[in-house]
Amino acid sequence: MIVANDAPVLDVSDLCVEFDTHGGVVQAVRGVSFSVRPGKTLAIVGESGCGKSVSVQSIMGLTPMPPGRITRGAARLDGVDIVRQKIVNGEDVRGNRIGMIFQDPMSALNPTMRVGDQIAETLQVHRGMSKRDAFARAVEVLALVNIPDADARARQFPFAFSGGMLQRAMIAMAIACEPAVLIADEPTTALDVTIQAQLLELLEGLQRKNGMAIVLITHDLGVVARVADDVAVMYAGEIVESGTVDDVFYRAAHPYTLGLKAAMPSRETSKSVGLMPIEGAPPDLFRPPAGCGYAERCPHAMLVCGPHRPQRVEVDPGHHAMCWLHHEDAPRGTDAVYRGGRA
Repeated sequence: MIVANDAPVLDVSDLCVEFDTHGGVVQAVRGVSFSVRPGKTLAIVGESGCGKSVSVQSIMGLTPMPPGRITRGAARLDGVDIVRQKIVNGEDVRGNRIGMIFQDPMSALNPTMRVGDQIAETLQVHRGMSKRDAFARAVEVLALVNIPDADARARQFPFAFSGGMLQRAMIAMAIACEPAVLIADEPTTALDVTIQAQLLELLEGLQRKNGMAIVLITHDLGVVARVADDVAVMYAGEIVESGTVDDVFYRAAHPYTLGLKAAMPSRETSKSVGLMPIEGAPPDLFRPPAGCGYAERCPHAMLVCGPHRPQRVEVDPGHHAMCWLHHEDAPRGTDAVYRGGRA
């Protein structure tokens, strides 16, 4: 087992991403910062459209520019800012030092190429291997991700694979070059719970063997509770809370995190009680609010929340939240309720 050290392998700071559209400029990511250490798993969670996937795709250079653009921020891989420098020591870090598992493997894989050839192509480009050696390595990694009869499967096309096998093939492609960081974008979406469990066990096993860092993009808090070491909660293009998995699940410090937890089904959920949805909708990122983006939906919002942006507060060592409730002067009681979005 490889023990993680304290220095982050990937450190993203103050990342801002915008998109030009016919309706105006969408401020999709607004000052996002996070880091992940070797051998550890960081889960980035939040509702659909909060900016999770855009954040990682932009640092990987997978966001079309234009219409997208990174207006500010850095993403340092072992100290090198890969936002501005994708080629390090003559090698492209994408697919090499950073691997990525995409949300929809059927659309990510080329339907006209054999699965083994697609994995081998990565090794030929990044490792300079011959076609024969690269294909042999592709068979090895397919076997590593528990695909039966890997040699025969490597010679098949994606349509011959089931959904779970396609996701395993994507994992095989992502880890073929033994990356330092693996980004998994909703890797268990649309899979049944048995296949989900198998994939999570597979990722954990690969992490223990290679010591790679994993950035897990998901909205499934059950998956987060099982595999994550650290958690970053995103809302409206910002990280509103971050800390260890225990911090976020047992000592949640932001009303949005509390809302997500309340909306989770559990053994105690009954037909009489039901789930507790978060009322309202996220803010319009064409015109983001001046203050807290969650104020209009927050049951604990105060007068200050509408016009003034909250600062990032360290609630406990290593546990941060962007919320006025943690300010030393925050009032307590019904007089603090935010009404109608106006101070």
